[in-house]
Amino acid sequence: MKLVKTILIILITISCSSQVTSNNHANNSNIQGTKDKEMSFKKIEFPSVGVMLRGRLYLPENNTVEHPLVIMAHGFSATINGMVADKYAEEFCKAGFTVLLYDHRNFGISEGTPRQELNYWVQCRGYIDAINFAYTLSTIDNNKITLWGDSISSAEALTVAAVDERAKAIIGQVPAFGDVQVPFEKSDEMMKSIKGLLLNEHLEDLEREETSTMAVVSPNQDNMNSALKELTAYRWFIEYGGRFDTKWQNSVSFSTFKNAPKNYHRGIAATLIKAPILLVVAKNDEMEGASARIAKSVFEKISQPKKLVYLDGGHFGLLEYPSDLFNEASKAQVDFLKTLFNN
Repeated sequence: MKLVKTILIILITISCSSQVTSNNHANNSNIQGTKDKEMSFKKIEFPSVGVMLRGRLYLPENNTVEHPLVIMAHGFSATINGMVADKYAEEFCKAGFTVLLYDHRNFGISEGTPRQELNYWVQCRGYIDAINFAYTLSTIDNNKITLWGDSISSAEALTVAAVDERAKAIIGQVPAFGDVQVPFEKSDEMMKSIKGLLLNEHLEDLEREETSTMAVVSPNQDNMNSALKELTAYRWFIEYGGRFDTKWQNSVSFSTFKNAPKNYHRGIAATLIKAPILLVVAKNDEMEGASARIAKSVFEKISQPKKLVYLDGGHFGLLEYPSDLFNEASKAQVDFLKTLFNN
């Protein structure tokens, strides 16, 4: 009988202990959920090159007045949900900016086929069509539109700003302007051709040159070749792209238009932009195509008001969230725009 009572006491103790532990986990979960809760946004879509690009519109608390707008698109193959571009969007919105964040054509929630195909010119056109869409919004200050890009989309934002003067500011984060010296002496001729290409109303009908599909990242180039070969890229894309509902896929192909200028240098537009610019450069950027030395040479050719910020952490350090580097990078960007637009 004593043995039975002892067993009952032990079972009751374990049950109570489990209930307390369960309740503590629930409370901690609620706290964490509140802490990590995303800022609210409106789902939006707009037409570009025959398809609908989709994304988010973040509105400041006081949305009855006109606000400056930041137009944002993700970098190489990434998507807007959970791959940190959304966290930068939240920082801009908290600082009083409206933010339009969207997935490039063929990626994430945007339409377009072939899926995962990256076309530099089509992505540039996406920025232009995003500006067109912004002009339909009633609470946007059309004289305070910023183009934001990360990695290759930094170069796209620069290209667009050279052909579309509605862009009043540019922010380029870890810009991928290439690894070779830019032939700036060819800027005028080349950008005239680019402007005609990007403003072509039948861009989707132009003849293309395409590549086969390959992995974005791989842990071993001997076993599987990939577009991005650095291990830092593999670690970041697998961690962040592997999160719930990002819609990221570890595959990419490339296309270009047959009549597009050959050997286009992504920083060549620097001499023609007419908007202030901030470049946030990783001084130890390890990624092919994202040379800090070339970024500095592009920066030096810009005649508009400009600012260059160097940060540690390599190409992906600014895309680690939460982190001190993210805080430093986002603050530099917010401060740049607040000073520029007196916001």
